[in-house]
Amino acid sequence: MSASASWIARDAAAVWHPFTQHAAWTADDPVVVDRAEGPWLWDVDGRRYLDGVSSLWTTTLGHGHPAISAAVAAQLAKLDHATFLGATHAPGIELAEALVALAPEGDGPELTKVFYAGDGSSAVEAALKIAYQHSAQTGRPRPKFVRLDHAYHGDTLGAVAVGGHDLFHEAYRPLLLETIGVASPGDRALGPDRLGTALSHLRSVMDEHGDQVCAIIVEPMVQGAAGMLDYDAEFLRAARRLASAHGALLIFDEVATGIGRTGRMWAAEHAGVVPDLLTCGKGITGGYLPLSAVLAAEHVYEAFLSRPGDTAPRTFFHGHTYTANPLCCAAALANLRAMGEEDAVGRAARLGERLGKLLEPVAAKDGVVEVRRLGTMTGVEVAPAGDRTGFRVCRAARDRGVWLRPLGDTVVLMPPLTLGDDEADLLVEALDAAIDEVFA
Repeated sequence: MSASASWIARDAAAVWHPFTQHAAWTADDPVVVDRAEGPWLWDVDGRRYLDGVSSLWTTTLGHGHPAISAAVAAQLAKLDHATFLGATHAPGIELAEALVALAPEGDGPELTKVFYAGDGSSAVEAALKIAYQHSAQTGRPRPKFVRLDHAYHGDTLGAVAVGGHDLFHEAYRPLLLETIGVASPGDRALGPDRLGTALSHLRSVMDEHGDQVCAIIVEPMVQGAAGMLDYDAEFLRAARRLASAHGALLIFDEVATGIGRTGRMWAAEHAGVVPDLLTCGKGITGGYLPLSAVLAAEHVYEAFLSRPGDTAPRTFFHGHTYTANPLCCAAALANLRAMGEEDAVGRAARLGERLGKLLEPVAAKDGVVEVRRLGTMTGVEVAPAGDRTGFRVCRAARDRGVWLRPLGDTVVLMPPLTLGDDEADLLVEALDAAIDEVFA
């Protein structure tokens, strides 16, 4: 028995994986990862794979970056954990300062405060609660949220409620808060004027329900889990105007799109728009440790400050045990510093352009519906749908030494921002050959 087979048998006996149908788990021959370095993964049998999805979109600078490793080791030797409830510490303060300094600028308020969470879902959950409580503390409670069709914001109940991904979330609909879905500007089924259709729908919803809406929440520029559905920046500008006009907050979920993924530090920068609340996660620590954050505008924060004559507390009673864990904050600080020193965002933009050029012949292949890309966020939609086509393409790429993961029948490419030219060539070459194999 190989080392992989032995570990898979033990895994099947004890582990319940996320987003996994375990009836087919062992039959799909999962990879047992042993170690990683740069853009590479090795399994326990010594096989090497190019990590084409940055280990679920997290490793911004690749695995084992020396500066991040050193920062985590130094922090571990000094302070492993301390509660952020009633206390504070230097890594949490310094990271908040760094995030505020990097916050997007443009049409909208200045983002001045940072609230920490543990992952993307929990950051969205916090943002939703902040938005609702903000409405109650600045006038009257507004119970509704406006979301996009096909949206994905995480898997906690609040995040599920503002999602539009029925495959993941339909089972939980009876448990969810009230939301209003509007057409997505990235939905190809809406035809060539999908932007106009989506804008018209959003205006109509806000005209009818605006006084009940506490926030509009969107994934700016790209709906990641929907299959990398990119859309026109004008939608974000219009959402900013409509939210302001109706007294609602605007939330940008940049968990997937932020930290350089789109060739800008924040996807919001493509539109020149600033939300009232911005969530970030995934790549914030460079893939080392779980951490997320909500960046908030000063006017939002001020609504939570107590005032003379208050009859109810304005405190945001929300948090978790490991809020702002010092190790996580140290990793994030080192990652952001290294990104600046290595021009990671600029390199991501250039890498995205290279991927776009390399994928032009792939886009013309039989079986390829569309190639969608913004920066390094890339989706290659294949057909026919419903026949695990995306999975089979990824499996064929794996046989060629490239690790990919599909979203339905969209094959995702989201490598480290600093991927070299030779590795980028290998990534696309393996995908190209895998598509040829599946559609032969």
